[in-house]
Amino acid sequence: MQRISLLIIFLYILFLGSCTAPRAIINSGKVTAPGQFKAGLNFGGNIATEPISQLDDITKSAVDAIRNKDSVYYDEQIDIFAKGLTAYALDPVGPTFDFYVRYGVAPRVDVGYKFASGAHVLDAMYQFLGPTGTPENPGEGTLYGSIGLQYTGQKANLPGRALLNKLEPVLDFYATRRDLVIPVIFSKSFGPEEEIGNISWGVVYNRTFIKYGFDPGNIFTKYTDRVVKLEAVKERNSFSSYGAFINGKIGFRYVYILPALTMYYQNYGTYKVLGGKNHEFSGMTFIPSIGLQVNLGRNVQQRRRY
Repeated sequence: MQRISLLIIFLYILFLGSCTAPRAIINSGKVTAPGQFKAGLNFGGNIATEPISQLDDITKSAVDAIRNKDSVYYDEQIDIFAKGLTAYALDPVGPTFDFYVRYGVAPRVDVGYKFASGAHVLDAMYQFLGPTGTPENPGEGTLYGSIGLQYTGQKANLPGRALLNKLEPVLDFYATRRDLVIPVIFSKSFGPEEEIGNISWGVVYNRTFIKYGFDPGNIFTKYTDRVVKLEAVKERNSFSSYGAFINGKIGFRYVYILPALTMYYQNYGTYKVLGGKNHEFSGMTFIPSIGLQVNLGRNVQQRRRY
């Protein structure tokens, strides 16, 4: 009963998390052995410098003032709101929670599924360096290397603590994004075939495709002789992120603790917002995380020996 209660609490916290692109790299260079499963959960945070700087300009009093009006005229404050919403959609700031499962499908290939704060993530990895054994039947060598491909699709959810969810209906903002992540991972084993853990490092490339827009119904532009409804905005864009990471795995055979730090730099590009304005965004993103991983199943190659 206690375990069920803890699971319910965990899932509740998971759904409260902001919809942050799952770009933390926690894997090692050694893929999951054939026939085995890895399952785990991670807690972390997405700390992006550009959205944080834009959110600093949005105050509760200004948000409450605009929400209490039937009609609003476009001004500098509206531009600040639109700029903040766009920056947040590009790189959501907030806590990250995810649960994942990986399965070894071949000696050098595994696949994974992750549920990350409301987003569904699919990925696969290929090991191009190092042995493919198990602690019970180890191969030669302690250095591993692999390359992966991860796909994520999600809709931007705006957190109440940042006041953005109150602005969403006023500016009628929406955004969806797709992310492709390609990590190149190297790792050094602790013990035979990472029996007691590893340290991993590498580089990662991320390509983000975003679709966003504004369609406010009660915001107007005032001219000398007339008042005109503010024109809607509907745009698409994409940008690249370049990163590096370091992570570790500490435990013994079946249960491990996984600390990790992933860093990205990205020039998000130029984005059109309300009032015909265009804004450029760029900055760093830091993703620290800590996780728990459990190894399950029995190696297929080992089972065939009996």
